[in-house]
Amino acid sequence: PQAKLIFAISLLLGTTIVISSNHWVTIWAGLEINTLAILPLIAKSHHPRAIEAATKYFLTQATASALLLFSATMNAWYTGQWDITQLTHPTACLVLTSALAMKLGLAPFHFWFPEVLQGSSLTTALILSTAMKFPPMTLLLITSPSLNPTLLTSMAILSAALGGWMGLNQTQIRKILAFSSISHLGWMVIIVSYNPKLTLLNFYLYALMTTAVFLTLNAIKTSKLSTLMTTWTKTPALSAMLMLTLLSLAGLPPFTGFLPKWFIIQELTNQNMAPAATAIALLSLLGLFFYLRLAYCATITLPPHTTNHMKQWHTNSPISTTIAILTTTSIMLLPISPMILTTI
Repeated sequence: PQAKLIFAISLLLGTTIVISSNHWVTIWAGLEINTLAILPLIAKSHHPRAIEAATKYFLTQATASALLLFSATMNAWYTGQWDITQLTHPTACLVLTSALAMKLGLAPFHFWFPEVLQGSSLTTALILSTAMKFPPMTLLLITSPSLNPTLLTSMAILSAALGGWMGLNQTQIRKILAFSSISHLGWMVIIVSYNPKLTLLNFYLYALMTTAVFLTLNAIKTSKLSTLMTTWTKTPALSAMLMLTLLSLAGLPPFTGFLPKWFIIQELTNQNMAPAATAIALLSLLGLFFYLRLAYCATITLPPHTTNHMKQWHTNSPISTTIAILTTTSIMLLPISPMILTTI
């Protein structure tokens, strides 16, 4: 417990340093604190796969941090500025884009993310999918006026395509959620140069829905499709909540997940980027397929050779208040969209 507390405080400290600094070296230090704090949590189980995941995560993040420092040094060499908002040198902007894409798991630097998530526990996978993406996402938002919009749009469409396409054939839920994260990052990055507030809204809602999914999976102790099929007979309430949250994550209209996609498509159309909006909207249909498959496995199918003792129409543990609140907000926030639209 003391070690976990130290790691949690370090994660909070690293994130706070990154989002409150405007000097490149302090930002780099905050990112390094974050990386060092999460590594023991990934390798905690001492399983060979967990060690492999920790090693892959460390090597990728160390490379990304080195690129970020290299970009900042190059910019300081040419401009004499270490301020984060004074990023003006074109090569430094290009290197920084690569570093942030590697930190976030954005295509074409996405290969490490599904492997690391697969080797981690559900709780650590949740931290990697949400909290660990917040510092690089903050950097992306702050530096977005300096970055190349065409490059960001290309990477975003590639992420949406790869996230949807590679998630189709997976049977491990953590890998499916990793490819889902890559696809969602595409939606966040495509709009960041034109309306950063929409990127932030998309990130917050994605974090909310992903947290609900991971906590529900943790409660029903499921990490692959074959065991997900047996959950309805044991915990029907949790399975139903999981189905609704997954459909929200897919971006189906009655649910909260449709809200950022609606706003992003509208903003892209206003920016005369209708082809990009059409492409990313069509590519999100690939993701819809595996979300529907997960929802189908969670609720509709029954396992083969069902015996009477499996049909316990009650859950052994009560549904936690946290899961209930997160699921409700993941499903029912769409009616407040006019209010959000006025603030953006």
